[in-house]
Amino acid sequence: MTSPQRQYAIRDNPDRHRFEADLGDGSLGIAEYKLVPGKIIFTHTEVPHAHEGQGVGSALIRFGLGAARDRGLKVVPICPFFAAYMRDHPETQDLLDEQ
Repeated sequence: MTSPQRQYAIRDNPDRHRFEADLGDGSLGIAEYKLVPGKIIFTHTEVPHAHEGQGVGSALIRFGLGAARDRGLKVVPICPFFAAYMRDHPETQDLLDEQ
């Protein structure tokens, strides 16, 4: 039996070009991005060591992909974690930039 998925408070920090997950202990999980016309390029995802394996990275990815969908942006997953997530979740394939 798997434990219930924890909910994280995630927000966009456009000044720092990243989505941030508040982990409740003063630390943040982050998904960095670059915006170009019509696209969002996800470049790096980082979760503090103490929070690895708790679904923080996946929550950040889901939030980032939802933001891309809401904004009508195509996704360029340079970050290997983003790329693997999208490869494993067919429902995200329509967001992939064809280039």
